[in-house]
Formats: sequence, C-alpha cells, structure tokens
Amino acid sequence: MRTEISAASAVARLTDPHNRVGKLVIPEGRQLDDTTDMKTNVVNPGIFALISRATCVDLDGTQRCVSVADLRAAASRSTPTMLSVPRWAVGPVMELGTDHRRIEGLIAPGTFNIDPSASAETILATLISAGAVEYMKSGLVDTAKSLGLSPYDILVVASLVQQEANTQDFPKVARVIYNRLHEHRTLEFDSTVNYPLDRREVATSDTDRAQRTPWNTYMAQGLPATAICSPGVDALRAAEHPVPGDWLYFVTIDSQGTTLFTRDYQQHLANIELAKHNGVLDSAR
Repeated sequence: MRTEISAASAVARLTDPHNRVGKLVIPEGRQLDDTTDMKTNVVNPGIFALISRATCVDLDGTQRCVSVADLRAAASRSTPTMLSVPRWAVGPVMELGTDHRRIEGLIAPGTFNIDPSASAETILATLISAGAVEYMKSGLVDTAKSLGLSPYDILVVASLVQQEANTQDFPKVARVIYNRLHEHRTLEFDSTVNYPLDRREVATSDTDRAQRTPWNTYMAQGLPATAICSPGVDALRAAEHPVPGDWLYFVTIDSQGTTLFTRDYQQHLANIELAKHNGVLDSAR
C-alpha cells in the first residue's frame, strides 16, 4: 500500500480481495519446502512459500515480504522455546540440530491471519503454538499413552497416513503402520523416500530408496525422524484410532485411489502388478 493516498483509495485497496495481506491458508498434507511433480513439472508451494506470500505488502510501490530464506533460518536457528514448540516435541526437534525440517508437521493445516510486519521467528512461533492447540483438541497426549507411544510419534504416523492414501483408507493405513512396527519390520513407505526430494513421483527409484536420510523407512526401522507433512484432522484421528486388522501391505492400484490391503506378501506382489498395469507406478524418469 502506498503511504500517501486518499482515505477512499486506502479503503478500496484494503477491501480489494487481491490486496489482502496476512491471510494464510495451509492445506492438509503440505510440507515446509516446495516440491515439483516430476511428470507435470507443476510446483507445489510449501508452507514457507505460502507464509511468505501472505506477508507480502506493497509499500510505496515496493513489495516487501518475509522471505522464505528468513523463515528457513528462523526454523533452523531459533530455540524450541523461541519457536513455541510444545514440550512433547522438544526432544525430536533438538535431535535434528539446525535442519529447518525439524519443525515439520508442527504447523497445523488451516486458515490463519498473520501479522505481515512480524519477524519470521514470531510468525513461526505463532503458527506452531496454534498448531499445538489444534492437535491437543483430539486428546493427543492421552491417546498416545494408551497406545504406548509419544504424542510426537502419533503426529508422525498421522503425517504418513496423510501422504499414503485417500481419506477413506486412513484408518487402515494407520493399522498397517502399527502392525509393521509391532513386528519390527521396516515401513518401506515411498512417501518417506520422497520427502527430502524437491522433485518427486509415486514410483521412487532404486537409487532414491537406497539413500540414507533421517526419513527413509526403507533403510531404517521405526518412524522417520520428523513428520513428513502437516496432517489434517482425519489423518490424526486415524493415527489415534486405527481400525482392527492384520494387514502388513497396501498399494494404490488406480487413478481413483482404490487401495488394496493384505497380509500376504505374494498377494501384495500381485496387487503391485495390477497397479503397474493400470499405470499408477509409471515413471517419468
């Protein structure tokens, strides 16, 4: 907004939806960093980019924004206390050192009004604090105790559920995760291979699956080091209340999102072949 304009012009600019600043919409399943679809080259803006856009203001003809670089730096360098990280997440956040992805998943999906003049650290702290409140509404702490897990573990599971299936299958995917963890199997989720990649597709490569990262569940047992996205309410509910079942495997077999679950590995291999036949696992490489 220009600093010297008439009151009428100011009102017009403020009421013009194209001039609104400070309104931030974070969709379910979004992660901090931008990602690019390898097949379409479409860029999916990450949470940092969405925040930066929401803070942009035109001042005397010059657009000023809180930059993605500043947000990433604040996420990396600010202490958990400065970022309002909830107590149940402080340990995992500290373990990842100065990697900005240590706060992945702590900003909940939703619509927020943020102060465009605030610092990157203040904006992140406000959003993380709001996220903690939102997650606690589901009874996260008590549910985690009943499952023998930490609240942070539940959040990580919810993020995996969010990325691996459509809403109707969330409770089944959650059960597969818990079954595999209980049997000390690696999860082997392609979503955890894709997470640190800026270009991705459903069909991960052998090379990508062999990369040792804090998230790759092909290479290490247990859950990834952090959440891999911001899970929505349905995914969180599924992580807290999985349906009964003995499944160990699942694969989506068509473009409609039909997902087949089984405990039998040979049946799972047959389901994978069906997915390949339907083009679900086609690669752009």
